[in-house]
Amino acid sequence: MTSPSSTPAVVTRFAPSPTGSLHIGGARTALFNYLYAKGRNGKFLIRVEDTDRERSTDEAVKAIFDGLSWLELFADEEPIFQFSRADRHREVVNELLERGAAYRDFTSAEETGRLRDLAKAERRTLSRRGATASPPSTT
Repeated sequence: MTSPSSTPAVVTRFAPSPTGSLHIGGARTALFNYLYAKGRNGKFLIRVEDTDRERSTDEAVKAIFDGLSWLELFADEEPIFQFSRADRHREVVNELLERGAAYRDFTSAEETGRLRDLAKAERRTLSRRGATASPPSTT
């Protein structure tokens, strides 16, 4: 059995996507994560998933933080905005590609949709293994 002093500190995270208002499911998740962390002397963090640049809005970010404030759920550290780390994410992706630990997928959105529909019709999970390994021909 692990002694309390050797147990790692609990850190929970709420990661809303700012594409609309805070909804009941998001509020429930934030509340659960907050209470779980606080009940174990841990930290409650917020990471805003703002990588969908077309749908993420400042108004939605404000609405989410207004909702959390109304619920009196405050993060223990400054919130992190995921898009602000985009350069680091690209750097890691390039490292993975160079090591052969990742691959580029050139499947079009239309083809991905067709594959998803087929997998759904066959009652199986869409697998990306074997995805297109080279860019489509430009000739």
